[in-house]
Amino acid sequence: MSLDQAKLFIEKMKSDEIFSKRVLAIEDVAGRLVYIESEGIDCTEAEIKEVSGELSDEELEAASGGSKSHYGIRFC
Repeated sequence: MSLDQAKLFIEKMKSDEIFSKRVLAIEDVAGRLVYIESEGIDCTEAEIKEVSGELSDEELEAASGGSKSHYGIRFC
């Protein structure tokens, strides 16, 4: 688990529409973490939150599909 993996997750949310839709379709945080781990990304909710805090508003909007939200990816 690392911040690098959390950054990779944010980048994949921005660049891979199918991945992003699949993540956002899962309603609970634990389920989302299981799914992203199955995709080869190993990070925690806290790491995602920390990395999201480093992003600009525009980057958060891009990662969340056009609307600002907690963690930039509607994780809660």
